[in-house]
Amino acid sequence: MKYTFDIVGVSPLLQFFNHQQQNEQKPSHQGVEYLGMHTCTLDTFLQSVESVPEKCGWNLDQVVDTVIKFWLNNSDSISYWKVCLSNAGKDNLLVTRLADITALQTEFESLLHKKW
Repeated sequence: MKYTFDIVGVSPLLQFFNHQQQNEQKPSHQGVEYLGMHTCTLDTFLQSVESVPEKCGWNLDQVVDTVIKFWLNNSDSISYWKVCLSNAGKDNLLVTRLADITALQTEFESLLHKKW
């Protein structure tokens, strides 16, 4: 199984909490996890993904490797989001997405077919 990890943005804490509650009730989004954290460090990223493999049946070593590769290959993006998080204030979180690539592709395709 292949995984992807990315920074999605900065969100107010309560808005992120509400989003997580809504996603828990939707089984269609299995394989895509959104994680929120107060700091933008590799250690924080790794800590945030530790519980996901157990919950989703994913391979922890591959998940950790995906996060580390993201960290090593995206220094400009990481610097940008660190500044955004700092400017947003303490009541905000940095939101990341960890996903099984196949599940993420399915989620994107469902959005394309959705009638707004």
